[in-house]
Amino acid sequence: MSPLFAHIKQLFSNSPRTKLEEGLRGLEKADAIFHNLVAEGQVPGMAVTVLKKGQIVLQKGYGYADVERKVPVDAKQTIFRIASISKCITGLTLGKMLEDGILDLDSSFYDYVPYYSKKKYDFTLRQLASHTAGIRGYRGKEYALDQPYSIKDSVEVFKDSPLVFEPGKGYLYNSFDFVLLSLAMQEASGMPFEDYVAENVLQPLGMGYTFSPCQVERSRDLLQQKKLRLAQFYTKTSLCFKKALPVNNSYKLAGGGFLSTSRDVALLGEAILEQKLLKKETYDQLLTSQMINGKSVFYGLGFQVSQDAKGRSFVGHVGNSVGTYTNFFVYPKEELVISILINCTDPKVQEKLDGAIDALFRL
Repeated sequence: MSPLFAHIKQLFSNSPRTKLEEGLRGLEKADAIFHNLVAEGQVPGMAVTVLKKGQIVLQKGYGYADVERKVPVDAKQTIFRIASISKCITGLTLGKMLEDGILDLDSSFYDYVPYYSKKKYDFTLRQLASHTAGIRGYRGKEYALDQPYSIKDSVEVFKDSPLVFEPGKGYLYNSFDFVLLSLAMQEASGMPFEDYVAENVLQPLGMGYTFSPCQVERSRDLLQQKKLRLAQFYTKTSLCFKKALPVNNSYKLAGGGFLSTSRDVALLGEAILEQKLLKKETYDQLLTSQMINGKSVFYGLGFQVSQDAKGRSFVGHVGNSVGTYTNFFVYPKEELVISILINCTDPKVQEKLDGAIDALFRL
């Protein structure tokens, strides 16, 4: 037996057996689908929290937070990178600053960051928050930067690039939009972005298990006191899961850098359903899709405003980053919140997740 095969056999020797999905409905079927994603070796681990009318109907960990050490996922205690769900947190923060008169959505970005390199066209905070500003996306290895950049310093990566299109005339989803947005928010508030978010959004919503990468590094002892465990992050190969490349997501905190638990992410959804923290008019702005040439871009301000695989309307976000893949769906009509966090770079399981989500509509 080769050393590689022996290693793979050891990793999966205690893997759970698959469950029969045929004939199951509702919660039982969703649970079986989630279980089988681990049992079939499609994901290393995942945490799921589902709320229906404010009540927890499913809160469960599947698989391993650390495959090598056989540390199981705990839905309440295991911390994952939440990737682009971070944009939803930033969206609520933007709404809070708007209500407090700290900034104006339709003001020029340069009103807040006059030192940023001038472009052919001006662009606004609203355009940054809706990906209609014309800022470019990642190039090459920028997706996996492992540099201790501050938000302000990180703009050196892309500041000399021209706009891709005239602001307001196109849509291009990217995280650099949110780097610039958070820089403007930081300058407008006069305090570090992560501190403002913690004090004005996370703490009021009871999201005490949501952190920036810097907070995680600084507070290892605190995490242990709270019995929290940071998941190991993986990428998927044809044979096994290997540890993901190290990255430092501090600079893109607003667009893809926060870490959290599935329970905390569900609390974010509950806040949206119950219109906590912000006024209805503010939520209406955040959760209304922007229009380009009379057509919806299916994106509000920090939120996807779209339809799921079965055509049901939701707000929230799908996220993919180094070592993580996430789903955050809020269905206002059904008063349903679904939070799914996986500790693996896009494992290509969205179709299976869609099947589980569909089953949850039969509760």
